[in-house]
Amino acid sequence: MALARMVAPALLLLLALPAGAWRGLGLPRRPCVQCCRPAWPPAAPGPGAHVSDGDPWARLPRLRPTIDISILKGEKGEAGVRGHSGRSGKEGPPGSRGLRGRKGQKGQAGLPGAQCSRAYAAFSVGRREGLHSADALQAVTFDMELVNLDGAFDLASGRFLCTVPGVYFLSLNVHTWNYKETYLHIMRNAHAAAVLYAQPSERSVMQAQSLLLPLAAGDAVWVRMFQRDRDNAIFGERGDLYITFSGHLVKPDTEL
Repeated sequence: MALARMVAPALLLLLALPAGAWRGLGLPRRPCVQCCRPAWPPAAPGPGAHVSDGDPWARLPRLRPTIDISILKGEKGEAGVRGHSGRSGKEGPPGSRGLRGRKGQKGQAGLPGAQCSRAYAAFSVGRREGLHSADALQAVTFDMELVNLDGAFDLASGRFLCTVPGVYFLSLNVHTWNYKETYLHIMRNAHAAAVLYAQPSERSVMQAQSLLLPLAAGDAVWVRMFQRDRDNAIFGERGDLYITFSGHLVKPDTEL
C-alpha cells in the first residue's frame, strides 16, 4: 500500500509528458503487438499517407472479390406456354424485281379437242335458154347446176330452200333481149327483195343485181319475171351461159 502511494505520483507525471518526450527518456521500446483482427481487404492509403517499405500491407496487391455465376446456374427449365401472337406489322415497300428464272420443262400434250364444226351453204345455177313472159307473174327455172351444196337448190322449181339460217349474199345476172323490157324480182318467199330492170333498147346488154339478205330456216329464195303492158324477156342460147343465179352463206346466226 505504501509502495502504491509512492509510484502513483510518478505515473501521473509520465502521462502528463508530451508524445515526443518519451524518446528522450531512454526507455526500452517494445514491439507493437496486434491485439485484434485486421480489416480485410485493407483500405488503400490516401494520397498524402506515407507508405513504409517495411509495412507488410503495402506490398500486397489490391484485390476485388468476384463471384462465379456459373456455379450458381441451375438446370434448364421446361418451356413455358406460348404467348399470344402479336399484331401484324405494316406492309413494307415492294422489293426490287428478282432475276428471271430458268425456263420450265415442256408440258405434256393435252387431249385432242372437239372438231370445229362450221356451217356452209352455197349454190350457183344457170339457164341456157331464153325466156319470154307468158303470165303476169312467172318463176324463172334453171337447167344447169354449177354448185349445189347438200342439194338445197331445186332446178325444176327454181327455188333455194334455206337450211342454215344466217346472212346470205345473192347475185342475179342476165342478158337483155333487143327491143324488149327486162323486169325481174329476187324473191324471198312471197316478197320481192330486189329488182333487176332494163328498158327496151336496140342493143342487148348484161344486167346484174346483188344484195345481202338475212334468211331464216325454211325461207325460199327464187327469181320471178314480172310482165306489164310490154313484152318481158331475157336472152339465152344453148352454146353460151348468160343467165346465172348464185348465193352463199356469209355468216350463220350462231356467230352473229
